[in-house]
Amino acid sequence: MQSINNAPGQTEAERLNQHCVCVTLDRPAIVDNLVSQLGENAKEILSSTAWQQFFSNAAVFVPGQDLDHMQDIVQALETAAALPDYQQRVLSWAPRNAQLNPGPVGAFMGYDFHLGEEGPRLIEVNTNAGGAFLNAVLARAQLQCCGGATRASWAEDFDAAVIAQFESEWRAQRDSGRPESIAIIDDRPEEQYLYPEFRLAQNMLQRNGIDALILSPEALQYEAGMLYGDGKPIDLVYNRLVDFALVAPAHDALRQAWLDGGAVITPNPHTHALLADKRNLTVLSDPTSLEPWGLSATDADLLRESIPKTVRVTAENASTLWQERRQWFFKPVAGHGSKGVYRGSKLTKKTFAQILESAYIAQAFVPPSERTVLVNGERETLKVDVRLYTYRGGVLLAATRLYRGQTTNFRTAGGGFAPLLLKN
Repeated sequence: MQSINNAPGQTEAERLNQHCVCVTLDRPAIVDNLVSQLGENAKEILSSTAWQQFFSNAAVFVPGQDLDHMQDIVQALETAAALPDYQQRVLSWAPRNAQLNPGPVGAFMGYDFHLGEEGPRLIEVNTNAGGAFLNAVLARAQLQCCGGATRASWAEDFDAAVIAQFESEWRAQRDSGRPESIAIIDDRPEEQYLYPEFRLAQNMLQRNGIDALILSPEALQYEAGMLYGDGKPIDLVYNRLVDFALVAPAHDALRQAWLDGGAVITPNPHTHALLADKRNLTVLSDPTSLEPWGLSATDADLLRESIPKTVRVTAENASTLWQERRQWFFKPVAGHGSKGVYRGSKLTKKTFAQILESAYIAQAFVPPSERTVLVNGERETLKVDVRLYTYRGGVLLAATRLYRGQTTNFRTAGGGFAPLLLKN
């Protein structure tokens, strides 16, 4: 550990993020954790160097009041999303498959924030938010750091909270009991970068008495009102697909199970349409709509202050957006994983012309906070995103991502997932 010099005008968390370069990650502890959870299956993960890129050696310090503020924002947003007029508005541009609502509200919601001088700003909402299981492992493998910061108890409570979440999703559609089998579904799952966490999820479910399979959608069959995977009945689908409306031909069996209610699917097209369609941010950042629809003035003000102004990119506002492009961040409506995302200051006329030919939103640019880390013995400054993994507005886990560049990635030396430590 090291001594941290206080600077005027900085919070203690800011000082620590700027000056503390302690290596807090206990990599041998992560290896032990993976082996204890996965047994022989851990070998396929540990034999690849890719898993080491998941995790940064540093932790990120966040003021406790900022975390409280982020939780308030999530709850205000989900309160707004329950309003009938809000739902009517956002479902008007949602795909047909998303109109159905069998009850589940969405496992592993992800809310992404940037932290600034004026407090947290919500920049993205995701349904099938990845990384929670990996971050739970990461949080359990931390060494003591300078400043005496504290870690919340999410890591210790994570398993029980996850199982309760899936049971709640089941009861929302099936009224009672619990699922006997869960399929973790993604396209070519073994080729996915976050495949190791599919293994962690499978193991957790099996330890808690639920049969769990990792399958591609092509391995599913829908017959006589029942969904099967590799010939086995599937009660609940933990959906990691980025085909949010389940319209791809390869997803036909899953789509039929969704439309017929033959399986509980979470997250599902309805959840994505209500919460994670990027066009929804144009409504959520506009309190003039939310208050007349019944949202309290307090919640409307909170969302107005916390969600950067967002507009749809159209031919009518194209000229203004181009002139003001340095103030905006451009995101595809149907995008995922930072694909097709552009910082306005980096835009060329050619790229902007391509944006105009697609469905895009423009979001007021909010710079991320920063964290100083050691990379090969040298101090480097990386950007910070904070993600809350939530269920029904409650936090399952909070974590951060360190990166360099326009958007989050796992290519930055010294970057990756980093645990969140509370320090005012």
